[in-house]
Amino acid sequence: MQPALIELEHISVMRGETIALDDVSLRIGAGEHVAILGPNGCGKSTLIKVITRECYPLSRAGKDDASRVSILGREQWNVFELRSLLGIVSSDLMTQCTREFTGRDIALSGFFSSVGIWPHQEVTAEMRVKADQALKMLEVSHLADRTTEEMSSGEARRVLLARALVHEPLALVLDEPSTALDLFAQHELREILRKLARAGIGIVMVTHHLSDLIPEIDRVVLMRGGRIDADGPKREILVPERLQPLFGLPLELSERDGYYNFW
Repeated sequence: MQPALIELEHISVMRGETIALDDVSLRIGAGEHVAILGPNGCGKSTLIKVITRECYPLSRAGKDDASRVSILGREQWNVFELRSLLGIVSSDLMTQCTREFTGRDIALSGFFSSVGIWPHQEVTAEMRVKADQALKMLEVSHLADRTTEEMSSGEARRVLLARALVHEPLALVLDEPSTALDLFAQHELREILRKLARAGIGIVMVTHHLSDLIPEIDRVVLMRGGRIDADGPKREILVPERLQPLFGLPLELSERDGYYNFW
């Protein structure tokens, strides 16, 4: 069997005095388009930080079911090598990018896992070509020489996506992708993500906004209280009887052209 893109087994994480993840196991195959959905504080972002090696699970010494995190079947990765396989886009990273860097600088910084380009970093001609290709793919070539301070939130989010794409990763990991975007920018972002999904790039999206889920996402994982509450095909998971207890309020669902909304 082909190794999973991401495989987590019996993962528990403490954040201060709080259990952020409680014995979570999850397998995501290469090429899958998956959404991890749940309210704020349910453990979604911590799960992403475990995948990207920003935090580590508790030891389960002496237990038969030891915790394990593997990417493409490997448990040990150089962080720089890992980031060439998984393109990361998060709100935390977006905050760091709001400086006097140009769109091209932000895209190029993906090669160095930095934010912007600094004097000690050697940028090659090949890197510049790949950065410009990524900007073009995301339809923001006109932002190459514009600073992030001159961009709208939607434009800056696309440039950040370009940063994640310069390595031609197998998958994008998106943490709350529509945060701080207005309705038009959200629509543009969804169209870009659809384009990337159709190009064969896996999408792993973490969000509490049902409207973020593009039609290409066919699997949904629900999280509540640091645990996985449900996992399965989108049409089986996105139903009122599952979402009402998750979000703690009565709701009705509507679906149109592959997009879901509730009220």
